[in-house]
Amino acid sequence: MEFLKSGIKTVLGSTEPGQQPSAAETVEKLVDRVYSSTLLEDRRDACRALKALSRKYRIEVGAQGMPPLVQVLQNDGQDAEIISYALDTLCNIVTSEEFDEEADNPAVSVNVGEQFTEMFIKSPEHVTLVMGYLDEYDFRVRRGAIQLITSLIANKTRELQELVLVSPMGVSKLMDLLTDSREVIRNDVLLLLIELTKGNSNIQKIVAFENAFDRLFDIVREEGCSDGGIVVEDCLILLLNLLKNNSSNQQFFKEGSYIQRLAPMFLLNNSNSNSDADDSAWTPQKVSNFHCLLQVVRALVTPSNQQQVVTACQRVMQKSQLLQALCDILMSSGVPADILTETINAVAEVVRGDRENQDELSRVQAPSQPPRPAIVVLLMSMINEKQLLALRCAVLYCFECYLYRNSDGQRAVVQTLLPSSATDVSSLSTGQLLCTGLFSTDTLANWFAAVALMHTLVENVAQKEELLRVLLATPGGQRPITLLEQCTNLMQQERYRLQSKVGLLMLLSVWLAHCPSAVKALLETQGTMAYLTAQLCANEHDELQR
Repeated sequence: MEFLKSGIKTVLGSTEPGQQPSAAETVEKLVDRVYSSTLLEDRRDACRALKALSRKYRIEVGAQGMPPLVQVLQNDGQDAEIISYALDTLCNIVTSEEFDEEADNPAVSVNVGEQFTEMFIKSPEHVTLVMGYLDEYDFRVRRGAIQLITSLIANKTRELQELVLVSPMGVSKLMDLLTDSREVIRNDVLLLLIELTKGNSNIQKIVAFENAFDRLFDIVREEGCSDGGIVVEDCLILLLNLLKNNSSNQQFFKEGSYIQRLAPMFLLNNSNSNSDADDSAWTPQKVSNFHCLLQVVRALVTPSNQQQVVTACQRVMQKSQLLQALCDILMSSGVPADILTETINAVAEVVRGDRENQDELSRVQAPSQPPRPAIVVLLMSMINEKQLLALRCAVLYCFECYLYRNSDGQRAVVQTLLPSSATDVSSLSTGQLLCTGLFSTDTLANWFAAVALMHTLVENVAQKEELLRVLLATPGGQRPITLLEQCTNLMQQERYRLQSKVGLLMLLSVWLAHCPSAVKALLETQGTMAYLTAQLCANEHDELQR
């Protein structure tokens, strides 16, 4: 800054007494010194001054200073100090961050960093030049190069990904930096790789085959796993980038036995405790880390993946006891609501379509007195209007996945609705809970219960016919009515809101499909066809009739 002051005084000498030089004039003077000075010390002082000005006068420094700064990178590589100044200045120019010093400058637009990024990468050799400085061990140079590349990628992701791909050993250089003994360098590289791997399957594959999974798991373990800090979250976000929608990496992850290394991270000390868990154990950072862990699990078994990959990962998750650990979290007390919701979603996709996993979920018992099946406890939450909507939706999704291609599970639910002398009437069953929700005064509970019951009938004609046998008691000792009759009666009641009726229509539609007995029963219910026909032919298109 002393040089900057002397530079200003020099400019002042050519202006009227008392007149301050403009920022553009000062920058112009400094840029001229970078260009013309033969002494390295003079160029270094000018670069230091430009760095100081770049936070407040970004536009002036960027417009005039970019070419000479690139020239410094090309010609003065032997001096670490001037190179660090040049890299830091360029990073300030192209960053999307708004500095406090420029907050009052109306000339700074929102995307000024993006505009300067576009100017910088017009010459692809500029990026190659900066990438070359990743080989320098000097802390200031290496970190400056990492931060500059990160800012460039954040602004022009696709363009920089292509430039990094064609840069000699570009991705390999970045992966080598993950083993840098200086944690600051390692952590900055993590942020760079997160930006670099977004939506680019080619880079994702290269990073994965450069031993990324081992290195990330080593860092996570060193940092304390789910109890660790922000670095753990960064590692898991990068892991998620590598796995999401990338079947090659998913297969590699499974074959490399990395799912087995994932499983222990879900173990909770209080997973089998009935007492309230210590809420303080769930710090905001631990919640973030756990959420990322669950997202990684779902990235491996989401239904949008290739079926053979999903099936293989589901088997490993069962054998490695990862599914058991997730179920323990479901039944634990004190788990934050958002973590519980995401865990339910993860369990849903781990068991979806896999009979062994579905059977394991059906055997899980809640640590209550008396013990209740986990499925029953989840359904109790689904029909409880006091629960969060996201949690209730997750339970419905889990129940759907539990019944997906699970004819035995569908039959077990329907059987709880049929009269049986062996049934313990004092204990809640899945069927009783679904009927409770179906006839509740809570509109959402009506819809959730109807859709859940619908999934007990999907592609299962035998259970559709069995459900026709369900009889419901009526007040006043009148004859019992069938469940199908009750559904049609409820649909015609004025007190039932639109969402409730939509749920009932969904249930009836699946029930009737490919089941002549159900169609016959519907046709025999009094007034139903007249009501449905009236809805189709109504002229008044109000909210209920649309």
